[in-house]
Amino acid sequence: MKVVLFCGGFGMRMRDGDSDVPKPMQKVGPRPLLWHVMRYYAHFGHTEFVLCLGYGAEHIKNYFLSYRETESNDFVLRDGEVELLGSDIGTWTIHFVNTGLESPIGERLRRVRHLVEDDEMFLANYADVLTDAPLDRMVERFTSSDAVASLLAVAPQEVFHTVDVDGADRVTGIARATDMGVRVNGGYFVLRPEVLDHIPEGGDLVGDACVTLAKEGRLLAHRYDGFWQPADTLKERNALEAAYRAGTRPWMVWERPGRERTPLEMLVEAELSRDGALSSPPGS
Repeated sequence: MKVVLFCGGFGMRMRDGDSDVPKPMQKVGPRPLLWHVMRYYAHFGHTEFVLCLGYGAEHIKNYFLSYRETESNDFVLRDGEVELLGSDIGTWTIHFVNTGLESPIGERLRRVRHLVEDDEMFLANYADVLTDAPLDRMVERFTSSDAVASLLAVAPQEVFHTVDVDGADRVTGIARATDMGVRVNGGYFVLRPEVLDHIPEGGDLVGDACVTLAKEGRLLAHRYDGFWQPADTLKERNALEAAYRAGTRPWMVWERPGRERTPLEMLVEAELSRDGALSSPPGS
């Protein structure tokens, strides 16, 4: 399925005032947020992307036009020539579409309608949230339903308390929002093209289409309580960076046990087996 990524916003809460790099291009480790999101989808077999560009489009275009596979893949340098032992984007198809500098999310989706309207369904994402949610199960459940849209429903990250107040302005109760079963939109969508019929010109995907579909009983939620981390602010981005450096990277599902081994890993394993390094020690 195609993956529509909304990566044209200004991202003012993320910026430090000294850089004009758009939020999806802020780094987590050696790669930008956008790459991590795309790599997640590619892990589940979805490698055709539609980038809805706006602010900072040149940064995103230039990044992929001058993409360096060697930054995140093993390789061999032989006689001055690079031989890659793995690839991130070698099989990806990426559409770069200018969807306006100040367009809301819904309008950006309307402007790429021609790329998805003939598909049975497609995926969409804000391109600034990382998760290890089981996308395959989310898609499978949606496919077997009559829903027009599905969103990831997660617990709120913010630490805040709700306050119950009576008619005399007396507080009668205080509770943490996370203890109340409240769910927020997690930014990962599965959609049918029909959703576009519910977005007016200049409209919003959630505020217009999803609200309407919810009233009609045609909006599905996939509740998830595992790892989900937005990167709306510098604080949140720095938390992801710290997790990456510490080796705690649950969103990088492609690195989990059981993933497909790289050619270098298979080569090393074969060499160790041949040398007896993996055999049982004497006397065992």
